Amino acid sequence: MSLNGQNPRTVAHEKVDRPLAAYARDYEDGEETGWHDHVRAQLLYATEGVMRVGTSPMQFVVPPGRALWVPANTLHEVRTQGRVAMRALFFRADAAQVGELKPAVLGVSNLLRELILAACAEPLEWDEAGRGGHLAALILEEVARAPRLPFAIPALQDPRLRRLAEALAADPRSDLTLDDWAARCGASARTMARLFHAETGMGFARWRQTLRLAEAAALLAGGATPARAAAAVGYASAPAFGAAFRAAFGITPGEAR
Repeated sequence: MSLNGQNPRTVAHEKVDRPLAAYARDYEDGEETGWHDHVRAQLLYATEGVMRVGTSPMQFVVPPGRALWVPANTLHEVRTQGRVAMRALFFRADAAQVGELKPAVLGVSNLLRELILAACAEPLEWDEAGRGGHLAALILEEVARAPRLPFAIPALQDPRLRRLAEALAADPRSDLTLDDWAARCGASARTMARLFHAETGMGFARWRQTLRLAEAAALLAGGATPARAAAAVGYASAPAFGAAFRAAFGITPGEAR
């Protein structure tokens, strides 16, 4: 996929004279789009599978039940976990005012989900006075009303930190210390600590907790119980997990589920 919205699969969706255009594509496990951007804002949503979306400042875990708002001209990459059935929307500049100025995770209601699927069944140049126009109007209303969720992880740029991040995302239960990770990543613990503060504004322990809670949020959205999500990311106590989750996100694990 190339830069600046020139992907041949989506170029028509970014030029069509409609407030929004729906785009459907299925991905296999482990696919990567590479870094790219689009001239129109995009709502990334999948009915199946987990999308891991990177932007320059933040990383996002987007399971079914969540969507990611990506403003126009935002450089990003998408990696798939499991088979991903992507059903995305592109928004013309005037319609994109319902979204955010920065990438944001949105909660997807049952109504918005069905509206997105219905929009994917419409022709690219849908009838503005007919069913397509009614669907678009409702989608814009639902996107504007959708809850914004703080499920984001500060991105890491240094190659050594990225190796650490990838390993922890694969096994968030790991209790290796920063000294342990430093030895594995080829740097001193002091250097790793300095890099964490420089790139994220937080220490390793806080960053790891943020990653664990974001991974837990993805599990909860997929239907896992709070106890199972807590255990999967390394919390031995469900009450401790619940307190940390609420302190970080302002909602309980049950509400996130």
